[in-house]
Amino acid sequence: MDFEYNEEQQLLADSVSKYLAKAYDFESRKQVINSSTGFNDAAWTAFSEMGLTAIPFAQADGGFGGGAVDMMAAMEAFGEALVVEPVLDHIALATRLVAKTGSEAQRAGVLPALIDGSRKATFAYLERGQRFTLEPQTTTATPSGAQWKLDGEKVVVVGATVADVLVVSARTGAGASLFLVDRTAPGVSVSAYRTVDGQRAADVSLRGVMVGADALLGTQGGALPHIEEAVDFATALLCAEAVGAMKSANDATLEYLKTRKQFGAPIGSFQALQHRMVDMYITCEQARSMAILAACRVDAAASSTEPGAVATRKAAISSAKVSIAESARKISQESVQLHGGMGMTEEMKVSHTFRRLTVIAQRFGDVDHHLERYAALT
Repeated sequence: MDFEYNEEQQLLADSVSKYLAKAYDFESRKQVINSSTGFNDAAWTAFSEMGLTAIPFAQADGGFGGGAVDMMAAMEAFGEALVVEPVLDHIALATRLVAKTGSEAQRAGVLPALIDGSRKATFAYLERGQRFTLEPQTTTATPSGAQWKLDGEKVVVVGATVADVLVVSARTGAGASLFLVDRTAPGVSVSAYRTVDGQRAADVSLRGVMVGADALLGTQGGALPHIEEAVDFATALLCAEAVGAMKSANDATLEYLKTRKQFGAPIGSFQALQHRMVDMYITCEQARSMAILAACRVDAAASSTEPGAVATRKAAISSAKVSIAESARKISQESVQLHGGMGMTEEMKVSHTFRRLTVIAQRFGDVDHHLERYAALT
């Protein structure tokens, strides 16, 4: 099977890589992380102008009709550069949920600005004490006349500090439902912080937040399958991002082995270290294969009407996430060890890559979570 990118995908990858190499180098990234917002407006505009925010959406909605495979090249480049802007949460979670569940009027009113990047959105779904549970437990939405009243708290909402729109999951009498909420609406409070890998996240409190009837996305109580699909789609893209980060760690480690000398010779000439470097390279290539499989499966399931397509997608995503998480752990730890004490300093990019890969291994479910899900599906 041919796993090479087609011409359009490769052109996109080259464009993104060239931009990041020029305008998003390691020093520029550190400035973004240390800024008050942790967000680079110029980079976001560039990503939008390159069409990244439009790729995985239907042409009828103003997108390009692509899928996860079409996003892989860009996500790998993001992983190599350790991009901190919440592109994944905007595209794969929030905007995808609006596109999949919104009515024609909602899509027409909300999607154009999200797809062209002029407005930003994120998905608020995690709740305190619920770990990786996707179905809302403590956040509720109750009818109040012609409106809905939302109460609860969402945690680790990546990109909430810069989002214009929040897609919030809440429990109604019929089950899991989704609502569009303006981040500046009365009753919404955002407690921001910086995550260990340099991104900005927040805990979002909802206290008597009133939204109109038109804020409900899709049918009341019918949101869970759409949430699961969006999170699986995002997990596939996260796997591709992890591959880029692993490649960056490998490249940096190889370069260090070539230049660092002991006993009058580059340490890369020592056979034991060569073997470890080869293991890291093989691990990265295996991870790339699993990321490709995950992207192919979510795209296939999205266009399939077969009854087993969803289970196949879930199994593929879980197996890929387990493999990617274990590969990320191996490569991140090996790269730091082969750099020695310098590998954990702020001045070395490999230490930041280590943190990013550590977060990726946990996000959307750790190894234990996905092993359990995979076992339940097979």
